[in-house]
Amino acid sequence: MIRMAAAHGTTALVATPHASPDYRFQPETIARRMEELRGALRRLARTAEPDSAESGALELYSGCDFHLSYDNIEDALVNPTKYTINRKNYLLVEFSDLLIFKNTSEIFARLAGAGMTPIITHPERNGLLRMRLEEIAGWVESGVCVQVTAQSLTGEFGQRARGFSQRLLDRGLVHFIASDGHDCVHRPPCMDLARAWLAEHYSDEVSETLCTTNPRAAVTGVPLKKVSVEVAHPSRKWYQFWR
Repeated sequence: MIRMAAAHGTTALVATPHASPDYRFQPETIARRMEELRGALRRLARTAEPDSAESGALELYSGCDFHLSYDNIEDALVNPTKYTINRKNYLLVEFSDLLIFKNTSEIFARLAGAGMTPIITHPERNGLLRMRLEEIAGWVESGVCVQVTAQSLTGEFGQRARGFSQRLLDRGLVHFIASDGHDCVHRPPCMDLARAWLAEHYSDEVSETLCTTNPRAAVTGVPLKKVSVEVAHPSRKWYQFWR
């Protein structure tokens, strides 16, 4: 997966195992695995052809897909950097497909109060969140971020996911595009097609901000660059959503 990501232009990856009641989050084990991978990358770079994608240094960082369970939330409030990207301040949050807590705004406020900035992952693929556009807008107004999956933009997750992604983009509610890679076939860690799609349908600036500038900011823990509604394709007609 790392080789594939590099071949498609990626220069940094965040490994995000799940942190949920079903998958126990183990930072010490992850740290060991990350160091093993970094060693393999260094060896790969030394033996690669000079002009190949593998000859460059692909950076690896840790994080997790944080599920909003009681135990997770309480632990994160005590250990704010345990679950965040690169142990900084941005936290990837995954919602259940079955339930959205009524006190989600309060949960986000508590996480923010402990120094974490929640990032809602792939809302376009969650049927319950697709019915809550205005709630998402309210969360974003309060400081929460949104991440959309690259394959959603290019149609691999279907028209509903793609259409909702465009609605979020047109409202200026998207802060990151991520591969959400799981394997090399069905969920590849590739970003180039989504980058090109954003440049074609919106602008080079939007593509650069969502795929490079803001992800780098999340890794380093600095403020994001805002994508304004005016930048995001102001001439789009309403009927183009359904094409």
